[in-house]
Amino acid sequence: MLTTHTLGFPRIGSQRELKFAVEKFWSGNLDQPGLEATGRELRLRHWQWQREAGLRFVAVGDFSYYDQILDATVLLGGIPRRFGFEPTTLSRAQYFELARGNAAQPACEMTKWFDTNYHFLKPEFDAETRFDGGPQWLFDELQEAKLAGFQAKVQLVGPLTLLKLARVQGVDALALLPRLVPAYARLLKQLQVEGCEWVQLDEPILGLDLDAQWLAAFTPVYRELAEAHPRILLATYFTGVADKVALLQALPVAGVHVDAVREPSQLSAFTDWPVDRILSVGIVDGRNIWKTDLDAALDRLTPLYARLGESLWLAPSCSLLHVPTDLEQETKLADGIKDGLSFAKQKLAELATLSRALCLGRSVCFQTLEVNRLGLARFQALPARNNPAVAARLAELPAYGRGLSYAERKLLQHARLNLPLLPTTTIGSFPQTREIRAQRAAFKRGELSQADYTRAMQAEIADAVARQEALGIDVLVHGEAERSDMVDYFAEQLAGVAVCQHGWVQSYGSRCVKPPVIWGDVSRPTAMTVEWTRYAQTLTQKPMKGMLTGPVTLVQWAFVRDDKPRAEVAFQMALALQDEVAELDAAGIAVIQIDEPAFREGLPLKQADWPAYLDWAVKAFKLSAAGARPETQVHTHMCYSEFEDILPAIAAMDADVITIETSRSAMTLLDAFGEFAYPYEIGPGVYDIHSPRVPPVVEMTTLLERALRVIPAERLWVNPDCGLKTRAWAETEAALRNMLTATRQVRARLAEVGSIGVTSVLPTMVAHSACNCSHPAE
Repeated sequence: MLTTHTLGFPRIGSQRELKFAVEKFWSGNLDQPGLEATGRELRLRHWQWQREAGLRFVAVGDFSYYDQILDATVLLGGIPRRFGFEPTTLSRAQYFELARGNAAQPACEMTKWFDTNYHFLKPEFDAETRFDGGPQWLFDELQEAKLAGFQAKVQLVGPLTLLKLARVQGVDALALLPRLVPAYARLLKQLQVEGCEWVQLDEPILGLDLDAQWLAAFTPVYRELAEAHPRILLATYFTGVADKVALLQALPVAGVHVDAVREPSQLSAFTDWPVDRILSVGIVDGRNIWKTDLDAALDRLTPLYARLGESLWLAPSCSLLHVPTDLEQETKLADGIKDGLSFAKQKLAELATLSRALCLGRSVCFQTLEVNRLGLARFQALPARNNPAVAARLAELPAYGRGLSYAERKLLQHARLNLPLLPTTTIGSFPQTREIRAQRAAFKRGELSQADYTRAMQAEIADAVARQEALGIDVLVHGEAERSDMVDYFAEQLAGVAVCQHGWVQSYGSRCVKPPVIWGDVSRPTAMTVEWTRYAQTLTQKPMKGMLTGPVTLVQWAFVRDDKPRAEVAFQMALALQDEVAELDAAGIAVIQIDEPAFREGLPLKQADWPAYLDWAVKAFKLSAAGARPETQVHTHMCYSEFEDILPAIAAMDADVITIETSRSAMTLLDAFGEFAYPYEIGPGVYDIHSPRVPPVVEMTTLLERALRVIPAERLWVNPDCGLKTRAWAETEAALRNMLTATRQVRARLAEVGSIGVTSVLPTMVAHSACNCSHPAE
């Protein structure tokens, strides 16, 4: 058989076992041996599945208790010096402090992994960073695999990708290669000593528009690494690398992996690939859950197999980290939908079938191939897959705009809302307590009536509103007690969208999400949020935000049908949201937030493809917001992304207020908004909600003063980085209380100097050491 392998497997467990073990460890209810026992159990289970599917290698190094990029940084010994930890003796508790922060230090910066919803922790390197090695956790896992009788392929992020994605200060990033590459070489040599024949080095930055300096670095780097002797499989994914075939052929590596799902046409560029080197073809979709059309895949692979023979390897397009674990657990999907789906475990079986059919002939796999054909045919024939009413509405799209310019709208909105200088708000969600989750679960099991559930959620909403009133927040939210997830909640109420029972994937750390399945045309049968928001507004005289997830995010954070352009699916979603916005507006809701945290995430990796994406993404947002009258203020929220390159598109969205994540980067992201002269109101987050740490008041005042150097006071809002559902009430209220105190102090300073709209008269920022930030004050 041909070699089949995987670039990585989901680590959270089919029942999210890792999530629960990690959170118990954080809370002190599980010790380190207990946590590590869960990790071993999951690794062995997943390796056994890989063996049963006929994979030549099991993946080692893809497992992580938080993030694989953080793991690579730890393994190399390049952890941030500001924490004061000794890399070689780093404990699991200290490892989590790097990810989540502690009383003295904020967490490492977090951002999106290319164009996925997975978040990685950015390494922090500078001229003094040493790569002298860290704990031996990877080698312990390799020994586990060997003792259990598995042949392992170790997976690591490659040195150039690690460096490109890092936050490097005080030195050119490439100047660190003379220290970083020998550290990788030492790792490879140690892996060879431990009996590891193949090492997979992931270099997805090869799909980016790299400048000449970065491209030129690949040959000397990999020449040095090749001398360490383990066979290197250089892995690329998420886009095509056809323009770099000559470079890849010249590299002294044993093989290259390419993504033939995201970029099918690139296989034609590899027709002359040397027969003495491995070409690993990602033929099964590692990013989506659709069943592979095995006949079509075999048609594409047959010419390559005829020329390359056993030098052809088969794999998923990328790590299976991005898909759920096991379709067999799904028992409640509507008839026919499951016929079109394949999760991680099933994708391994698809690889086995492809290998057998190529080597032994399709007739040997006739029954499996026929089952595949019939399943796909049943799925494609589902009646609701194509809805004529939705198609008719798309054919006559209404205007995208709000009717008046922002300059005209803001006068109406300010008169209606009458908010103070530096208005305060939160991003939308409040803590999802154990009681809330229990009530929701009981309702879904049929143990709680609709009336009882509604009363329970109204009580939670009333509690959230009362807490906000007591704190003194200016624009309130209802807290989203009734929502399990910002995407899942809407998916459950939209036609053409399905929700799985156990379709969990990791977003970051212990945070798991359950992306819905957009399998048919999307429409909105009934209102989704109006009654909850209307009820919340009756509890307060202050403005209550209506909270919606935007069309781009609802699409980007779903498993999206692949038989129609993504733009068309986004417009369908936008029309459904437009109806919801119009009903909220008619109900008297004066502020409506349409969250788009995935707006930047959806940006294609190659800049040549940006204009087309940004055009439809902006139009989709504006289409959804068009349901609001000019006097109704429209907010949007974006987080954990780098926006500098797309600020014109963000401005084109025409949202009245945008809130963004900025605290982990010490407001440096805000500079780009200032340089661009972003014309709308903006709320840069003043504290990181992904950490249990409660920042002191002085830290928040420092960040606010930093923001006021860029944004005029009359256009500045104050808010946390993101929603608060993952936090506990005690830390939430403590942090918000500090945020309100910081806001009052800065308002008082502005009043003292009469500096409304003037940023140059602000007092000098407090010393860098006072705010405990990881980045120097500017």
